[in-house]
Amino acid sequence: MSSTIREADLGTKVTPLPARAAANTPVPLDHHIARNPGLKLDLGFLESVRSVNRSALERRVASLTKRRSIKADNQAAWLLRAIACMDLTTLNSNDTEERVRRLCAKAINPLRRDIMEGLGIAGETIRPAAVCVYHPFVATAVDAVRGTGIHVAAVSTAFPHGLAPLSTRLQEIEASVKDGADEIDVVIPRGLVFGARWRELYNEIVSMRAACGDAHLKVILGTGDLATLRNVMLASMVAMMAGADFIKTSTGKESVNATLPVGLAMVRAIRAYFEETGYLIGFKPAGGISTAKVSLDWLVLMKEELGRPWLEPDLFRFGASSLLTDIERQLEHHLTGHYSANHRHAMA
Repeated sequence: MSSTIREADLGTKVTPLPARAAANTPVPLDHHIARNPGLKLDLGFLESVRSVNRSALERRVASLTKRRSIKADNQAAWLLRAIACMDLTTLNSNDTEERVRRLCAKAINPLRRDIMEGLGIAGETIRPAAVCVYHPFVATAVDAVRGTGIHVAAVSTAFPHGLAPLSTRLQEIEASVKDGADEIDVVIPRGLVFGARWRELYNEIVSMRAACGDAHLKVILGTGDLATLRNVMLASMVAMMAGADFIKTSTGKESVNATLPVGLAMVRAIRAYFEETGYLIGFKPAGGISTAKVSLDWLVLMKEELGRPWLEPDLFRFGASSLLTDIERQLEHHLTGHYSANHRHAMA
């Protein structure tokens, strides 16, 4: 189905194709991304994207990570971009309100003052895009980051397994939105994917999107549980058809979390959806992304596959808890030539 027909069906104007630009080209402050309204479930389109060549994806990933070497000042600049695209996260069983406040304090001041001065950016505002917490801590986080521009994301819908009744999961979304969360990370029941119950999965995500209201919806696929890249591709497409603003790899609780081949399959689903509809969907890898080097691999993947717009927090996020510490250590090494101990970089 052509994007012209899609536009006519929806009665809205789709976003024009974003121009390809160099990685260091700033995005205008007034840029606007039209929110994905979703589509009717199109099983024919779903069938057209079901074939996934794992070996080709793995070769592409290998070529990206070997071809691109980012060094010196360029590396420092890309690591600062990684901070700006980060959802700084605490999702532990021992979380407390005080721990969440410390996390928010770190989000407001992610780098030590001497590092900022050494990089010549002491007057700049560089902060993670959001803090991500469980529902009981949403109000605490909202209060702690008020006025800073940092978003508050809540993991929801019986995270991390998604096996509670749908009514319960929707009530949890509504409660988090009421407490001030402006982003909701929901998890899908993986059994719906295994059973190819696409209509049921689509309807659940549509209901979740409605419960979010103006809050943005990030749909966690739990890719480590989905077994095949075909399942990842199809689940990604159903989530976008149902109105997801972002698709996200993992909860961070699976035995296998974000991997580059899985990420490549998902970003190619995003590209296919864009080519079909004109709508730009965000991507969030999460789980196991704990080093600066790995974050650079992900940024290169986004730039090479989707282009400059996907290096902005509006369309790309890292779900991370310990990544910020390693980035701060790498930036200190860039300035001094020496690595510092982790304990010198305060974290929650």
